[in-house]
Parts: sequence; structure tokens; C-alpha cells
Amino acid sequence: MINEQIRDREVRVIGEDGEQLGVMSSRDAMKLAREAELDLVKIAPTAKPPVCKIIDYGKYKYEQTRKEKEAKKKQKTTDVKEIRLSPNIDVNDLNTKANQARKFLTKGDKVKVALRFRGREMAHMGMSKQILDDFYSKLEDVAVIEKPAKLEGRSMIMFLGEKR
Repeated sequence: MINEQIRDREVRVIGEDGEQLGVMSSRDAMKLAREAELDLVKIAPTAKPPVCKIIDYGKYKYEQTRKEKEAKKKQKTTDVKEIRLSPNIDVNDLNTKANQARKFLTKGDKVKVALRFRGREMAHMGMSKQILDDFYSKLEDVAVIEKPAKLEGRSMIMFLGEKR
């Protein structure tokens, strides 16, 4: 809230250079802000009495957005990349998929390994856990299992994360 939007009877006022001006009516605080050709901005509305500061609102808003952008730059986002396998995958194909997963893991992404079953493959699920174990054994040096292999519908899913 700024200037006339502040409807509180009494507010604690902080001057433009940071010194405490004390508790006063919002009218008096507005008068002080106008004399300094600045805005009265409510910065702590939940305090008793609410805290207002005499500042240039445009500059304050600009500083806030710049701080938010800076914080956004520093945060790291992790994506979940999916690798799809089939129960009758060959050794070389498995190695290729493992190398792809290794790239994802070294970039800092998580990997979702999905072993898809189609048609009659559903009858031979006993061997499928072995395929996921082999896949993990190829990545043991860079990966750690975050969620172990679990059957969900027509696919067996396992999540891998980067080893710290």
C-alpha cells in the first residue's frame, strides 16, 4: 500500500535515510512524505502499529524486481529425463541408453527409467527386474537409486539421481 491507500490511524514511520521518526497519525506521515517529494509505503502491515517508510516508490519497486531476478538466477532447477527400455533389449542398446542416462545425471538431472511391456511381454515379467538392475550396475559410479523399481500399470519404473 502506498500514500492514500494507507487507512490506519497510527503508523510507525521510518525516514528516507533509515532513521526512526516514531509513531504518528497517517496524515502527518503523508505530510512528511509530500514535503520530501517522496511516497509513504507500508512495508510491514502486520506489525502493531504498521510500519511505513518514506521512499521513492518507483525506485523501491525496481529494487524488488532486481532482487527477485538475482535470486532466480542463483537457483538450480532439476529436470526429470525419461529413458524407455523394452524387455527384449539387446546389450549394446542397453549400453547406449546407459550412456545417455550418464549424460543426464552428470548435468544434474534426475533420470526416470521406464521398462515398457507390450502384449505378451506382460507374461514374462520375471526377467524384467534383472534388466533394470543391469542398467543401474552400468551407472553405479555416478547414480544412486532414489525410488527402486516398481510396477505401475504396463511399465516398471525406477528413479535415479546423481551421486553426491
